[in-house]
Amino acid sequence: MAESKSPNNGEIVSKLTARIDRLPTIGLPLSVILALAFGYFISLYDVINVGLAFSSTSLAYTHLTLPEASFVISMGLFGYIPGAIILGYMGDKVGRKPTLILTALLTAIGSLGNALSINYPMFIVFRFITGMGIGGDLILVPTYIVEMVPAKDRGKYFNLVYIAGWAGLGLGPFMASYIDVANPAIGWRIIFAIGAALAFIVLVIRGHASETVRMLALKGKIAEAEQVVKDMEDKVKQKTGLTSLPEPKPLKFSEKKVDPFYIFKNPDYRKRIIPIMLAIFFFYFGEYPYLTEFLLWTSSVTALHSISNQVTLYYGDAGVATFIGAILLRYIVEKVRRAILVTVAYAVGMLAGVTIAVLGALSGDLGLMLGGFVLTNLIGVGWSNQLNYLNGTENVRCYASATAFSFSDGLGHLGAAISTGIILSVIASIGALTTWIGFQIPMVVMGIILITILPNTIGKSLEEVNESKSGT
Repeated sequence: MAESKSPNNGEIVSKLTARIDRLPTIGLPLSVILALAFGYFISLYDVINVGLAFSSTSLAYTHLTLPEASFVISMGLFGYIPGAIILGYMGDKVGRKPTLILTALLTAIGSLGNALSINYPMFIVFRFITGMGIGGDLILVPTYIVEMVPAKDRGKYFNLVYIAGWAGLGLGPFMASYIDVANPAIGWRIIFAIGAALAFIVLVIRGHASETVRMLALKGKIAEAEQVVKDMEDKVKQKTGLTSLPEPKPLKFSEKKVDPFYIFKNPDYRKRIIPIMLAIFFFYFGEYPYLTEFLLWTSSVTALHSISNQVTLYYGDAGVATFIGAILLRYIVEKVRRAILVTVAYAVGMLAGVTIAVLGALSGDLGLMLGGFVLTNLIGVGWSNQLNYLNGTENVRCYASATAFSFSDGLGHLGAAISTGIILSVIASIGALTTWIGFQIPMVVMGIILITILPNTIGKSLEEVNESKSGT
């Protein structure tokens, strides 16, 4: 592949990003933070609420059979894969901002289409479109945020967006479960329509955001990048009352103009990207059946037939724990290595939590099942996703970060698409407890592997972790 060298570009990028990294607090406008947070709210709201829309309470009103509903859920997850890869690559080639606008548009169209669906083919088509939009959004939101916040508290600032976004997994199911139970005939349509309305709002807000400084500099738009940094510095001075800021400490590294796929030629990055991808693959393999098909599975559990509405409400209520878990993570995310934290989340949250929930369901013990829901949401779901995304975006060079992470998260979602498509039949073959536990164990193994491979990124600039350490 041909390369064209830009001798001064690395120095320019380094100086601009060093000015961001030395800021004592975040300099992004509130509108940008809201646009990112609402985007994640919608994405995460949709991930779990499709399971509530197709719960045993309202499934009959959708005119879908149990296997059809399961396939529709899987089609949304299959949409994540081309959405993440295509839109992630566009994010590196075209820019973060225009691609983030496109992801919001796809999500809005898909969600509105599902709210208006009247037959099985419509559900499939619009669910796939929604999946593409969400797949792209889940890549580009973390890519944007880690490029635009100071290095010393990158995990905490990233966590702020997740706290707001995680309300989609927490408050969203809480609200949706009551909508579903209150009027099952149209409640499922309202659940999808809420996601569409929020996506259209995000679409408008994102139009006012700036491109990231790193992307502007890499594209040669130096004056525009300088202005964005200056605006951030002025905003920080205004917020803190400071009259001057610390001196930036730019790193020295070379910068080449290459295609984002060039990153896969570097063995240092391949050694990081492949384990991250496998960890995300097996995490989604275990998490998504819990998020989208646990209620479908409980409809076949004899011990729960007479209390199906109570199960739906408990499942929705426990979603609030995801929001709380994201808040709790804020206090340790900059103190413990990401790889260690994500392994704890896999083992304690997903493996232990799902096991307890399944034991409660099989025995008809609502209290035990609720305890499993809370543990899974609090630590498993509330921690794992954002730690996966930190690992995926912090460990690759800027010019290819969205592309590389799109493969990690996009192909990782293949695990979700596979597991949601097969879990009910696997349960029928080997039993519920064995299946649910077996689907969680591989992620724990991959978490342990990540501990041995990934560098410690706490308090370090992206360039220190990547450019100056592993090159192009």
